[in-house]
Amino acid sequence: MITVPAVPADLAPDRGWEAVPTACGRTTADLRLRRDAVTVDVRLQRCAAGRLRDAYPAGAHDLEVRVGAGCPDDLLPALLRTLTAAVRAADPRCRRVVLAVPVADRGGITAAESAGYRYAVDVDLGTEELALLVAEPDWVTVTDIDLDRVPGA
Repeated sequence: MITVPAVPADLAPDRGWEAVPTACGRTTADLRLRRDAVTVDVRLQRCAAGRLRDAYPAGAHDLEVRVGAGCPDDLLPALLRTLTAAVRAADPRCRRVVLAVPVADRGGITAAESAGYRYAVDVDLGTEELALLVAEPDWVTVTDIDLDRVPGA
């Protein structure tokens, strides 16, 4: 059974966000986040069960973050850092937190990159073309460049 991790009400490291779960299922969780006078709806969904399941080789624990309208561009990086940290704390096996933005949305891409996401690939879902940006923990991206050593030997 694939479950979406719970997101704690205190979303460190960017203090000040209040998270209220609005719906939760086996593969999705909807949250309403508030900070100051800003309210943003967010959906967390397992990539293997969502719209990205055929877009790339999704891992069982990869999670897509879908940020609803209403998040000012200046708060988006803090929101993404907060959600990424909460997902990693709740599910240490999560290899990728994925943000899919329209290819033409340079502001969204820049905000994601400033939050620690990196551009991975453009995908065409048939109804829209999206740029996938990913945040991966160090244990995924660290490589051993000693080509003369057999791993595990």
